Amino acid sequence: MTTRQKVLKAVYPMWIWFAGKKGLNTKNLSNEKAMPSVSFYSLSDTLNDGTAFDFEQLRGKKVMLVNTASDCGYTGQYDDLQKLSEQYKDKFVVIGFPANDFKEQEKGTDEEIASFCKINFGVSFPLMKKSSVKKGGSQNRVFDWLTDATKNGWNDQPPSWNFCKYMVDEEGRLTHFFGSTIEPLGKEITEAVHH
Repeated sequence: MTTRQKVLKAVYPMWIWFAGKKGLNTKNLSNEKAMPSVSFYSLSDTLNDGTAFDFEQLRGKKVMLVNTASDCGYTGQYDDLQKLSEQYKDKFVVIGFPANDFKEQEKGTDEEIASFCKINFGVSFPLMKKSSVKKGGSQNRVFDWLTDATKNGWNDQPPSWNFCKYMVDEEGRLTHFFGSTIEPLGKEITEAVHH
């Protein structure tokens, strides 16, 4: 862990408090009725070790998809994402999508990212190959689906920063968008997992 990463990890609780008070990245959107025109289960991606990952295997589980970065004020959320993943492992999957879209906060290679997450946060949930989550020609195909209402049924909200969270239900419907400041073990997300 770099000095910067150690400092960010240490100040994470204060940053969450401050960001919450200022209303930074606190957006919480939901729609549990809209049906996608493109099936979530038709998507696929590549794990950071190069293995293909077919979303069909997620059928019947809730899924949280998170754009992540190793040098961000929110990087401490890896801890709670791992806890969330372990706590609900029979019915819930967390998937991380490392991206360097916001102020160069994910500069590492896929191998470096995986090592950093495992050593410092015990991450065992799937991490995809580093990609872009911002709208545009190089946007990750999964994030294209998550941020295009014509595909997912209702949501156009792209990630506003690292650690935005999208939740898909057991039937493949996008049900929630949670901004970066909404903590993985916070009330909003745990209620959505139980719903």
